[in-house]
Amino acid sequence: MTTDPLRAVPASTLIELAGRRPALDYYLVRPQVPAAQAEGIVVEEFTRDHDFTTTGLDSAGWTPDTGWWSSASLSRDLRTDPELRARATPTSRREAEGIYRAWTGEHLPDETALRTYFLDHQPIASAPPLRLGPAQPPAGFQERRVYRVLFAKDLRPEQVASLRAIWQTPVGGTSAAAASGHLEQHGDQLTWDLRRVGHTLAWCLDVTALLTTDGTETVGTTLSQLTDVLRQHGLIPVTTERFS
Repeated sequence: MTTDPLRAVPASTLIELAGRRPALDYYLVRPQVPAAQAEGIVVEEFTRDHDFTTTGLDSAGWTPDTGWWSSASLSRDLRTDPELRARATPTSRREAEGIYRAWTGEHLPDETALRTYFLDHQPIASAPPLRLGPAQPPAGFQERRVYRVLFAKDLRPEQVASLRAIWQTPVGGTSAAAASGHLEQHGDQLTWDLRRVGHTLAWCLDVTALLTTDGTETVGTTLSQLTDVLRQHGLIPVTTERFS
């Protein structure tokens, strides 16, 4: 988990927090020695389709001896290689700036400049939305969408408890979900459930949106904010899929 404190924010304020975070995602990579100073920085940005599903990933890495470099395999290994995944920690731009300044004595480049280091794009296969659940939305809604955001790494019990507090998960919650929440915005209703998936250290966030409007801004903002909250708790996003 990053050193940035996470205060308990009601789920209803997620939309209000939109736009307060950088567009890029930052990671620190540490040696195998616990608590050792970070030896590198990784900066990433997902590319997305019009419905917010993932289509690709751009990334760049920085190390003191080589400077900036780009490799699609780096981002793949962050998610699939157990050793590198254990050494990578999601972080904030502020913390990445501190590490960069300590090594170089200079300011971390702004995000426009950082994007110029994205030289090796990693495509992520996408497909038309699968149908999961009823084809028609409930009465009073124009559209029903279901998204799944996949994450690598694991959560400690205290991190799950923190998410339950932030999202105001009811005591007892949903038996199949570790944490859940809901949001109502301009007549749109969004609910989400955090679950373990597979037999490895992986999690998914299932988000259902019932829309009375075109829902573009509400859905995009909510997916972004929920993903960032889970990054702040130590998970690494892998992809966003749509099921309806």
